[in-house]
Amino acid sequence: MSETLETALKQYFGYDGFRPMQREIIEQVLGGGDCVVLMPTGGGKSMCYQLPAVVHAGLTVVLSPLIALMKDQVQALQSNGIAAEYLNSSLEPDEARAVHEKLSQGSVNLLYVSPERLFSGNFIEYLGELKPWLFAIDEAHCISSWGHHFRPEYQRLHALKSIFPEIPIIALTATADRAVRSDIAELLHLRNHKMFVSSFDRPNLSMAVLPGRKKWEQLMPLVFRYPGQSGIIYCQSRNGTETLAQKLRDHGINATAYHAGLDPETRHQAQDDFIQGRVHIVCATIAFGMGIDKADVRFVVHYSLPGNLESYYQEIGRAGRDGKPSETVLFYSFRDIQVQQGFIEDIDNEQYKAIQQAKLQRMQEFAEAQVCRRKILLSYFSEVTLENCGNCDVCDNPPQYFDGTILAQMALSAVKRCQEQIGLTTLVDVLKGTRSATVVERGFDQVKTFGVGQQNTAFAWQLFLQQMVQQGLLEIDYKDHYNLKLTEFSQKVLFEKHAVSLVTFETIKERQEARKKLRVEQLPDPPEDPTLFNHLKALRRQLADDIRKPAYVVFSDASLRDMAAKAPLTVAEFMQVNGVGAHKAKRYANDFLNAIAEFKRMG
Repeated sequence: MSETLETALKQYFGYDGFRPMQREIIEQVLGGGDCVVLMPTGGGKSMCYQLPAVVHAGLTVVLSPLIALMKDQVQALQSNGIAAEYLNSSLEPDEARAVHEKLSQGSVNLLYVSPERLFSGNFIEYLGELKPWLFAIDEAHCISSWGHHFRPEYQRLHALKSIFPEIPIIALTATADRAVRSDIAELLHLRNHKMFVSSFDRPNLSMAVLPGRKKWEQLMPLVFRYPGQSGIIYCQSRNGTETLAQKLRDHGINATAYHAGLDPETRHQAQDDFIQGRVHIVCATIAFGMGIDKADVRFVVHYSLPGNLESYYQEIGRAGRDGKPSETVLFYSFRDIQVQQGFIEDIDNEQYKAIQQAKLQRMQEFAEAQVCRRKILLSYFSEVTLENCGNCDVCDNPPQYFDGTILAQMALSAVKRCQEQIGLTTLVDVLKGTRSATVVERGFDQVKTFGVGQQNTAFAWQLFLQQMVQQGLLEIDYKDHYNLKLTEFSQKVLFEKHAVSLVTFETIKERQEARKKLRVEQLPDPPEDPTLFNHLKALRRQLADDIRKPAYVVFSDASLRDMAAKAPLTVAEFMQVNGVGAHKAKRYANDFLNAIAEFKRMG
């Protein structure tokens, strides 16, 4: 089999050898075993089911949520002489009929479909007639409510094991923390599966966070560093992608916009132009997964803050897939946090809302980090690196450190003695010797480490513990009430006297004070029109009465003040108001935009 795999790898894909773990995964799949695969973007996940599909007779069905990625991968496979097709809403009826004809003839190796298509009509029964031998589930993190792109239709995929119990399943993702990993296997009902976790480290990617003011002035030097080369800029809104793309074109830069609101033909043309190099820069929405498979992207820019580290990691992973040095830049302002919190407030499921709030906090901590950014990112995915990367802005301008080994041992010992059933706030109370209600109720005031850290303030302990989480000394277990868990690195510090460096409290305070001043500059209170504010308050009261809810349920006073100050006239502008998410925009945009337009006519 080894010779066959090597031969097929070279014949169809042109590679002389496998990347780490690929061979083991492929042999597991060909042996009929289930598996969960975690590899970073660009790490070679697709090969783990594409090569088996080539060497094994029969049909491989690939479940994917991204239409753009389906088209891109199928085109690439076909160009390699592999019989691949996709069925989705972008196909014309005659195109879909042609695919069905090929399937009936047994001349298709890989078929890409979405979970929605899988469960529509009698498609499952239809697949049964085609007798597939393998199911590959891409973007498998979508199955977990603990994940960053939860899709309820993914949770129906457990039916595959019930309907096709003997057919192996390979579930793949580039972004999954410990909670999501366990969910993938459990919710898909995998049997005797193997978990393959590759390194998430992408050392060729530099990482930098820049202040979110004068973004254009900071963006242009980056763009000009890569004349005629490929880059992706992620924006918060559809309108933002089009505005920025036009501004780039006005400055002689070949750019286009890409978002879910474009018609399919325009979107496909933008994708093809970017892949073929006719367009150099794509401005895309963060919310819409591009699924672009292009190896020579030299830079990725986030024009505003993503809602979680999974999204951030997945999106910067579009850069440098050829292994060459590439830049990633994140623009960050406190306003981004407010916008993301507005999105979270529109989530109806309270548990999912709390999870996304916790993930946003981790994203904010990353943006405001005082320690190596690569350490933070890797530790988030349960991978620990002991050395600073030397390829991020923190390493380029390092803060002042001190030997925090004793403090770390105090904290880790307390977590261990509390049976890893303690959250960060309560841990601070234990270290400080504070008999809070939770501490007394749980008996934590009886552990030997109670009060061992009285010399530091509670605020200082919060900052130090945050660094310990960022460096991989502690993990937050979202599935276990956000309790802190020890790691392999913890054991080295507790029992092998491994040294821990922490940023000094004074350095953090200095940088936080500087950031507070920056926030004031970034978020000036615009002059509001008190009359318009009152006009909007009256509308809010009417809408609240209609649904028999308190007025703040519609919008807070802060949102109305921001709305009065900005006086939006379009839905895109309405979405920029603090506290307006997609759900509230859909529900209230017309009412408030009409009220603002009416007020202006009256004025």
